[in-house]
Amino acid sequence: MVQNQETKSPVEKKIVIIKDGPYHVSCGVPLVRKSQVVSEYGEPLTWKKEGVTECEGDYGLCRCGQSANKPFCDGTHRRVAFDGSEQADTSARQAILNSFPTGRKIVVEKEASLCMSSGFCGFENAGLFELLARAGEDTQIRSLVIAMVERCPSGALTYRLGEDEPAIEPDLPEQIAETIEITEDGPITGPLWVTGGIAIERSDGKPFESRNRVTLCNCGKSGNKPLCDGTHRTEQQRMARALHRSDKN
Repeated sequence: MVQNQETKSPVEKKIVIIKDGPYHVSCGVPLVRKSQVVSEYGEPLTWKKEGVTECEGDYGLCRCGQSANKPFCDGTHRRVAFDGSEQADTSARQAILNSFPTGRKIVVEKEASLCMSSGFCGFENAGLFELLARAGEDTQIRSLVIAMVERCPSGALTYRLGEDEPAIEPDLPEQIAETIEITEDGPITGPLWVTGGIAIERSDGKPFESRNRVTLCNCGKSGNKPLCDGTHRTEQQRMARALHRSDKN
């Protein structure tokens, strides 16, 4: 936690959502760029750090998706009358988690409201269900399942090593990452990936539950704002295919 230079008192790193406006990021939260690493079949495998965006003090990140200075806000949200209404639940971890029905020695749960379909939960020839069925007796597969869960950027997937054990989270830095997703239609801009339990506050002052991993919408079209719901993927892939067709013509 950083300190106020005048009072020397701790100042919390925080993201405050501005009503119908940007994300206001305080206390110089590090801003980095990360891209997916995919297999020859297009399966997301892990993340690669591409660089660091220099930021000093507080800064604003685009939420409407139309800034000409992304990832930063340039005020375009006012000109386009952006509706940033927040629909996501602010309550603590929901009581009903969907537990995958198979898997001994490891329990994987999914909180569907956080999912943005990043694709880390399966391969071309085996999904999480199939792998969990074999994870109880195969430590290599169990390790693979753990890696898949920990690379889920939204935090929708979590795992425990027993029914009565607490959820285990990866050790992630306090930072915000601009993400690039690799699709069959080429690279596209992904959500803002917030890690390290940075506090997030709605525009009405209500806090979200502190999370180690969460993905925030930066295309302006999510139906679960401020959280990403994967809508950016459909829109950008459609545009990429249209551009590809026009180039061929």
